[in-house]
Amino acid sequence: MLAALYSALQHPGRRQLRTAPRLASLLAPVLASLLMSLSAVVRASAQDDAPAPLDRITQIEEIIRVTPQRAIPLLDKLDAETRAGSPVERAHYLILACDLRHRLGDHVESAALCDQALQLARQARDNDAIAKAMLSKAYALFSLNEMTQSHELIWAAERASTDSRDAGLRVRALISSGEAFGEDGNLPMALVKTQAAVTLARQTGQPLHVLVALKALAYQYYLIREYDKGFEAIGEAEAIAVAMKWPGRLAILKTTEYFLAVGAGTLQRGTRVLLETLALEREIGADELIANTLVNLSDAYLQQRKYAEALSYAQQALGQALHLHNDAVAATARINVGHGYLGMGRLAEGKKTIEEGIAWYDRAANKPDLQSVLVEYGDALERVGDLPGALAAYHRERKLSDELFEKRRQKAVTELQEKYEADKRQRQIQLLRQENQVKSTELDNRRLQQRIWWLLALVFALASVIVGILYRKVRHANARLEEKNLELKQQSARDPLTALYNRRHFQEFMRNHDGVERRHAGSADDMVGAMFLLDVDHFKHINDTYGHGAGDAVLREIADALRDILRETDMIVRWGGEEFLAFLPAVPRGNLDEVARRLLSGIPARTIDYQGVPLSVNVSIGFAPFPLAPGGAPISWERAVNIVDMALYLAKGHGRNRAYGVRGLAQLDGAALDLVEQDIEQAWRAGLVELSIVQGNPAELRAAS
Repeated sequence: MLAALYSALQHPGRRQLRTAPRLASLLAPVLASLLMSLSAVVRASAQDDAPAPLDRITQIEEIIRVTPQRAIPLLDKLDAETRAGSPVERAHYLILACDLRHRLGDHVESAALCDQALQLARQARDNDAIAKAMLSKAYALFSLNEMTQSHELIWAAERASTDSRDAGLRVRALISSGEAFGEDGNLPMALVKTQAAVTLARQTGQPLHVLVALKALAYQYYLIREYDKGFEAIGEAEAIAVAMKWPGRLAILKTTEYFLAVGAGTLQRGTRVLLETLALEREIGADELIANTLVNLSDAYLQQRKYAEALSYAQQALGQALHLHNDAVAATARINVGHGYLGMGRLAEGKKTIEEGIAWYDRAANKPDLQSVLVEYGDALERVGDLPGALAAYHRERKLSDELFEKRRQKAVTELQEKYEADKRQRQIQLLRQENQVKSTELDNRRLQQRIWWLLALVFALASVIVGILYRKVRHANARLEEKNLELKQQSARDPLTALYNRRHFQEFMRNHDGVERRHAGSADDMVGAMFLLDVDHFKHINDTYGHGAGDAVLREIADALRDILRETDMIVRWGGEEFLAFLPAVPRGNLDEVARRLLSGIPARTIDYQGVPLSVNVSIGFAPFPLAPGGAPISWERAVNIVDMALYLAKGHGRNRAYGVRGLAQLDGAALDLVEQDIEQAWRAGLVELSIVQGNPAELRAAS
């Protein structure tokens, strides 16, 4: 029973608190439902005639999910008891310890404990313990943003639990497998797995298994936007919860109903559902859990632009979180308080409070969620007219995006290098085996030489043939090694998703070609080089709405569009995340605006059919001739890219779907050039830089924006 309940806690997606809908709203109801039995469980655990360690697993699992701190002394006692017990008992203790550290936020230690549990479970050949340890480790790795490893463990756990007699474990494994496929962008397979979990749960005849599986199915319908089917599944689950008198389970289901209502565009219904959830929590006395629901309510009212109500609930959530010493909820509540202030025109208070919340995310090193917070912050400042503040937030988000992109790229290169090294080691082992075989053959030949002299010629010929074969194999292996080296070099210069050049290749190209910056400095004015920096408008909205698979498809389509629009002699680079850079070595100066216009119209004209949904995007562009030579002295290509980047952010800040181009710079001293790099709009207004503006076609704006 609790195995399936654990999956309910993880579903959907095991995301952090800032992701909407928030995981906190999932945790709150289920914890509240368990509070009713908590005191009885604690008393039972404290008695002298306590049950055997394995018999208390269910009790301690329940306490971990309700109040992790109370589980610490119970686990300490179980630790001492299981040290002298069987490997299976010790493995189950370590799985509990892994879950506890995960609940307390120590995901690294959690994964290490799961590894110990997995080793003992394999020694005991207990497939149920193996599957449980794999699932627990998968949840910890997901919290560490190790999504690939997390998914592999979940699918391995599903295979290990196929023949298990624990129906709850099989249901939990199927639901987790569905979640993994959904996070991997394979929504059809995610739906198949979740439907299989519902079928299995109905076969068990256990109401809780059916309830949890129906909830997971409703969320899968939410992901594929079949909201009517989702409401049907959640309605059946709610009927079970009412019949079984499970107010906590009913609160879980109402949270999923909230997801469906928001997805279906009925935000008022979703708000009403959250209010009902809050009432259920208060009715059963779950005061320490109310802060999470208050945060979600403030989110709901922020989406409706009802800033007074949003501010009220966010302030209540902040007070509750501070009382409970819950820093994560407090940080999110501060951000929502700040957004409420911004919406009510209290700019200074809003910015101060949001920055306090952001500081916690920064200290926690939660970069993916911090990136989302900065995007929301920049959009909010843009709405209230604080363009400098919005630009600063966008700069912070872009820097963080570049860091995350570089980290993912380095990880991909490292994995490729590790695979290459493993293949190389395997080849070396094979060669060593072959060499040992040759030595053994030579030894046999010597013995035969002592015994049968007349066979010496034949043995020598045989040895020569073997050596010849080995020599050819060594040559073949060396040739393959050279091919792999060339392949690795090629992959290090290309972006694996779009097959465009990557930033590292462009930087090496510019560093190794000193003449590029001066190539056109002394030439006629009609032919120049040029740099174009493009950024996809509202790209995060596409990822959030349709998944990262849709975002990847959009990036590949943009790469194809750039190849079609630009020339073969132009260098096209994936600059980072959703940014692209095009370096045109030779183009008429008067044609720069026309190139920008072709890009603004050509990219939105491309439509991607992603899982039956047509997608199209606009871009914002900054561009400039290259080299830039104020006063006749060309500046470095790095400073030129910075100036083009500022022109891009000027386009983003003035409405997107447009291009800002630098036509020329006045004769600038060092301080004036620094001003252009730091605030090109102010420099423009001061007459230090001449800009051209190319508007995108308003008719080409897409629903994705």
